Amino acid sequence: MDTQSLQAFIAVADTQSFSRAAERLHLTQPAVSKRIAALEMQVGARLFDRIGRRISLTEAGHLLRPRAQRIMQAVEDSRQALANLSGHVGGKLTLGTSHHIGLHRLPPILKRYTERHPDVALDLRFLDSELAYQGVLDGTLEIAVVTLAPTPLLQLDTVELWRDRLCFVCAPDHPLRVATSPIALETLCDFTCVMPGLKTFTHSLIEKRFVDAGLTLSVGMATNYLETLKMMCSVALGWSVLPERMLDESLVELNVQTPRLERPLGYLTHTNRTLSNAARSMIEALQAV
Repeated sequence: MDTQSLQAFIAVADTQSFSRAAERLHLTQPAVSKRIAALEMQVGARLFDRIGRRISLTEAGHLLRPRAQRIMQAVEDSRQALANLSGHVGGKLTLGTSHHIGLHRLPPILKRYTERHPDVALDLRFLDSELAYQGVLDGTLEIAVVTLAPTPLLQLDTVELWRDRLCFVCAPDHPLRVATSPIALETLCDFTCVMPGLKTFTHSLIEKRFVDAGLTLSVGMATNYLETLKMMCSVALGWSVLPERMLDESLVELNVQTPRLERPLGYLTHTNRTLSNAARSMIEALQAV
């Protein structure tokens, strides 16, 4: 089993397309097909079902995929460990981050980093925090700077860098705006809210506050993009909960009778991955903030 065939197999499995896999690997589609055929001959099993234009993994393909990823990661770790011996900070750094952190926290850090390390090719990917976690787990991301999960994972090293204070907010003309005394959580449940996506860490954090009080939120709409959420809240589509850094004249902070609500932000790496010098330098830049 050669690594080029395994690389082609992983690319096709990830993209579910021979043409997109070819683009990712900078190969022709026939070249990718040839590598897959060679691998199927080596393992003695069909790895993909091709039904019309749809491509899916066979049972053998599902069995091989995690093993192929581990093999390729081991090869990359070995290559990285040898490259690190030179001490040179260069090469490709694949970094995932959420849209909010990428807009509000990272710009000055990235500016200083790229100025100091011009030989690093930064592959910056904007992802939901939950997807970034998966990217670090499966090896497609070397480092991620995201909202940290409420429950730590043993396979990941996570380091908190910041605490985001989350504020209850509404539009200036929202009915809740007229309240002159602290608003009870149960009062908020009488009004529709617009919230972060249901499967996000931030939504889980907010929802837990209400569930612990025996309350149920009335969610009108949800989105993973906080800038969109801010817009929906500002036009009175519902009250919301947003990071303090996003507040401006289009929103009014509500005085809600509940303890301070915060979410942890930080970076994560895989415990078993040999980090490149570029990634180590990025971590130094993050921790210097």
